Amino acid sequence: QVQLVESGGGLVQTGGSLRLSCAASGSMFSRTVMGWYRQAPGKQRELVADITSGGSTNYADSVKGRFTISRDNAKNTVYLQMNSLKPEDTAVYYCNLDYKPDIRTFRYWGQGTQVTVSS
Repeated sequence: QVQLVESGGGLVQTGGSLRLSCAASGSMFSRTVMGWYRQAPGKQRELVADITSGGSTNYADSVKGRFTISRDNAKNTVYLQMNSLKPEDTAVYYCNLDYKPDIRTFRYWGQGTQVTVSS
């Protein structure tokens, strides 16, 4: 069973920075896509960024140029560096891992970490 443990959320002022970390257990880390999603009150959960095991990245338009996703396969950890934060970035951020051994996809979620950006 895969477990994802997130850390790094908190309260920051507009224009500030935070770095989120997500450590994954399990031995399939090299055949995964890992990402960060967020959910603001009253809104649907949305993709923020994801990264394949080979290092290919994908970002939501709203965070391009401000957020950077990276991963350390040796540590089974994915990071989200968030710069130039805005109040609209306030949300619960969830780490996600998709394991694709074949045509199947197994999806796992972290418990979520709150990010609050004050104006």
